Amino acid sequence: MAISADLLEILICPACRAKVELKADGSGLRCVACHRVYPVRDEIPVMLIDEATIDG
Repeated sequence: MAISADLLEILICPACRAKVELKADGSGLRCVACHRVYPVRDEIPVMLIDEATIDG
């Protein structure tokens, strides 16, 4: 089971408040503005700034 489209519509980046999109491989949610990638573990997005990595 993947992350639902309804959930993706309401999730935002906690750092800059921009929209997030699911990465192609499903491993994380990428912010469209600041390019932070929040991991997805056991199909649950971990929306913590300290857990995010910066995607170049």
